[in-house]
Amino acid sequence: MNEILAKLKYGPNSFEVLEKGNHVICAVSGKKIPLDKLTYWNVDLQEAYFSTKEAQIRFEELIK
Repeated sequence: MNEILAKLKYGPNSFEVLEKGNHVICAVSGKKIPLDKLTYWNVDLQEAYFSTKEAQIRFEELIK
């Protein structure tokens, strides 16, 4: 299976695929996130997160 990086536009409740692919990269950990498992992202920063752990790390960085 080819690993193709997708390009997405993140919205409040969903995302739009701008360039087809099968995964994105977590902005904090660098882990691959399959699109069918993508649950966490930041609309303002347009970033994806692997899990709540990475989302919390980014949140804490932003409030410092």
